[in-house]
Amino acid sequence: MENLRAEGTDAYRLFHGISEGRPGLTIDRYGSLLLMQTFRECLGPAEPDVIETYLREKISEAFVFVYNHRGPGKPTAVGRSDDDRHRPSPESLVERTCREFGLKYVIRARHRGIDPWLFLDLRAGRRYIRQTAGGCRVLNLFSYTCTAGICAAAAGAAEVWNVDFALTSLKIGRKNASINHIRNDRFRIIEEDCLPVMRQLAGLPPGVRRSQRRKFQRFDPRQFDLVILDPPSWSKGPFGAVDVAGDYQGLFKPAILAARPSGGRIIATNHIPSVELNSWVDALKRCAAKAGRPIRSVKPITPEGDFPSFDGHHPLKIVVFEV
Repeated sequence: MENLRAEGTDAYRLFHGISEGRPGLTIDRYGSLLLMQTFRECLGPAEPDVIETYLREKISEAFVFVYNHRGPGKPTAVGRSDDDRHRPSPESLVERTCREFGLKYVIRARHRGIDPWLFLDLRAGRRYIRQTAGGCRVLNLFSYTCTAGICAAAAGAAEVWNVDFALTSLKIGRKNASINHIRNDRFRIIEEDCLPVMRQLAGLPPGVRRSQRRKFQRFDPRQFDLVILDPPSWSKGPFGAVDVAGDYQGLFKPAILAARPSGGRIIATNHIPSVELNSWVDALKRCAAKAGRPIRSVKPITPEGDFPSFDGHHPLKIVVFEV
């Protein structure tokens, strides 16, 4: 991890269970926080203490250790002073900061959601954004806590739009912008379902049925130099379903129409492990051609070394499409 430290990063994966012979177990560092998570079976009562003791023997720096179980059963947060495994420890509720490429991000082990406020496996995509977003008009869809948008703004983007329906996540995004001294006049946060926003920007109908009578923000068609499309695996709302496995094209078409026609780029992600990269890319290329925006180039981005894959097929796919 010395190369990451040298570039101002103290947020990375320490233990990647699927490649280490312990699927469903991960240990991530976020600055002074070490967050261990299980996604299948919960650890036995003594195991968290054993693992924490081992880590403290190997790591000389002071850290706070928290264990979250996210698999079947009731979620738990375990810290050294936590006797009730179904109640969050005081350490898990403290808001801290970690760094990536010198940028600061707010992090907390436990909050209203279950996902960390900074997805470490997307670092490779954020690295690309940091290197290439200078001077761009950027649309960050499904922005969550706006980390990709922060990278774009720090790279010198002319303007960044961050769109998400979750106000709690966007509030963290605003904190991230503030602690990195990013001005509000070029960092816009839009609390809205991404589907009507992206469809309007693409010049398409917003997609809401009249019977729903759902109010939504209005936007004129607009084009961006860089569109970041990082949807959840699946969700359903008043404007339709986000189905990454079954209908990614329904998201990709408005995203590509909102990109500048000549030289615009879309960074698209797919988190479904069963989706094969080449098949997914081919489907999106056909979608783009049908929409009248044929793809000029395709650049896959591989997750970085702390997210190894024993078979070369990473669960997270990150691809840059140029139109």
